[in-house]
Amino acid sequence: MGLPLLAETVGLFGLAVAVVVVCHRLRLPTVVGLLLTGLLTGPHGLGLINDPHEVEVLAEIGVVSLLFTIGLEFSLSHLLKSRSVLLVAGPLQVGGTILLTALLGRGCGLPLNAAIFLGMLASLSSTAVVLSLLESKAAVDSPPGRVTLGLLIFQDLAIVPFMLLLPLLGGEQLSGSQVLGRLVLPLVVFGVGLPILTRWLVPELLAIVTRTRDRQLFLLTTVFLALGVAWASSTLGLSLALGAFLAGLTIAESEFSHRVLGTVLPLRDLLTSFFFISVGMLLNTDLVLAQPGPLLLATVALVLLKAVTVVVAVSTIGYPLRIAASAALSLAQLGEFTFILLTVGERYHLLSETLGQTVLGVAVLTMMATPLLMNTAPAVAEWVSRLRLPARIVQGAGMTEEQPLPELHGHLVVIGYGLNGRNLAEAARTAGIPYVVIEMNHEVVRRRSEAGEPILYGDATHDAVLTHAGVPTAKVVVVAISDAAATRRVIDVTRRMNPDIFLIARTRYVGEIEALHELGADQVIPEEFETSIEIFVRVMQQYLVPAERIESLVAQVRQNGYAMLRRPSRRAHFEPVLRDLPGIDLAAVTVGENSPLVGKSLAELELRQRYEVNLLAVQRAETTLAPPAGQTVLCAGDRLIVMGNPEPVAELGKAAHGQD
Repeated sequence: MGLPLLAETVGLFGLAVAVVVVCHRLRLPTVVGLLLTGLLTGPHGLGLINDPHEVEVLAEIGVVSLLFTIGLEFSLSHLLKSRSVLLVAGPLQVGGTILLTALLGRGCGLPLNAAIFLGMLASLSSTAVVLSLLESKAAVDSPPGRVTLGLLIFQDLAIVPFMLLLPLLGGEQLSGSQVLGRLVLPLVVFGVGLPILTRWLVPELLAIVTRTRDRQLFLLTTVFLALGVAWASSTLGLSLALGAFLAGLTIAESEFSHRVLGTVLPLRDLLTSFFFISVGMLLNTDLVLAQPGPLLLATVALVLLKAVTVVVAVSTIGYPLRIAASAALSLAQLGEFTFILLTVGERYHLLSETLGQTVLGVAVLTMMATPLLMNTAPAVAEWVSRLRLPARIVQGAGMTEEQPLPELHGHLVVIGYGLNGRNLAEAARTAGIPYVVIEMNHEVVRRRSEAGEPILYGDATHDAVLTHAGVPTAKVVVVAISDAAATRRVIDVTRRMNPDIFLIARTRYVGEIEALHELGADQVIPEEFETSIEIFVRVMQQYLVPAERIESLVAQVRQNGYAMLRRPSRRAHFEPVLRDLPGIDLAAVTVGENSPLVGKSLAELELRQRYEVNLLAVQRAETTLAPPAGQTVLCAGDRLIVMGNPEPVAELGKAAHGQD
């Protein structure tokens, strides 16, 4: 008995490795590879595993492990960050999808209970697939990513009432006492018990166990909590899978959640893989391929239907059409909770075997299409933003609520109010530089506006928003957002609106620098490159390398690194020079009160011979001396506009500040 099972397992894992490798080459998610592995090894494929009972047991184990880890990674803080999405957009999207799908099902002759159940299945998307793709694109923190994540959280939470409603949809006749026992009592027990477990009992128990420093005891406690809550859920008439989700939720809010996740992490991916493989095994290719037309039609209908409901839901809470379209394409698939509902729903015979297999087929096809849909999202978002629709729809409802800003000239425009944007705004305020911030988060705009911050709500990819912020008369624009597609669009629109403006853009990766320079960015700051420099500095400090030597090495690294990475600046007067001189910096150096340069003429100082820099101009108050005469005497507060290699420029800066 053992050897055949071992042979089946080895064959299953070997084929999974091969299929997932091929999927990675084709840029398909791992989940798709696992589904295809199940399809190939199941009773309707190569027949490596023929016993349906083995498939069902495998699926049940996978479901429990998947829901436990998903519950473990939940957090109330994540929910609070997406209040508008959770309270408004989420219910609209899920409810709208159920309603439209049920109407279509009734039109096709399905019973009401089956049509509603089909709507529940259609309303859910794949957290595993979408999150993995968002993380690979570093887009989780972008506006489309945050909206998509909020909708996914609501969909995952919706599984709780869905599972409670399945017995009613299955035709069970419940008396008043049965309704109390089957529906109300579990809700009351978990509504009261979960907060107690989450806030007091679980943290206290894990703290006691942690103080023993016994890893095995910690693992046993984790398993006890997971199985205990799951068993209690099953005892109250709820599903074991739902209990596993609630078990993870009880631990998620404790300070030990990360250690628990680390403890179960080795098993999580393995058991989750079993789940997706088992789902692929359940797909009957003979039934699906016998009628490919209805399968493709159902797939297209699902994508369009979910796109409509997501766009309407996201637009309702004031987000621009561009963000709504990106979220719609990201959520256009069926998800892992669809499989779970479908498995549980089979007990109540809500769908025919053919329709159930069609749902499985649509799930596999839409999961496979998700990478393609998400890759086309920026182009689709760009297209919809150009549609001739009312500004309130295209730009977002919050745009029209802003108070008019005072007329500004030569000011700074900061696009994005994340960490970089906040720090830049604070620095500008401290330095007395007039500035305006553009942000897309309603709540942030409201709070900061009430605090007196010059901030406005809007999508900076639109001309009207940039005009409202005074970009045509601004001196500098800093694009500090994490959405790569939006960054490219903002740079293009800004450069066309104001050809003379100085444009600084933030990007995550070095590979994006060239494209942003070509679009019109004067300076591109890659986080990847700057992070490597900061790590390098910290390492040198630990080895007690002198500060002057560190600064010299940093200047050399910057010179060599940016010389390879950047295109020349588009500053009009110096573009021909800098194009042929990679590694040359154009900088402004302020003369301090204690500087040895004060009171001396330029002829005496001989800056070019002493510091190997070229002095292009001297700015004094509102006057600019360009080119400055040799008899010009420097005063405290003068700004020297110089050009040269980074290291000599840094040396001149020290002298100007009295550090020579």
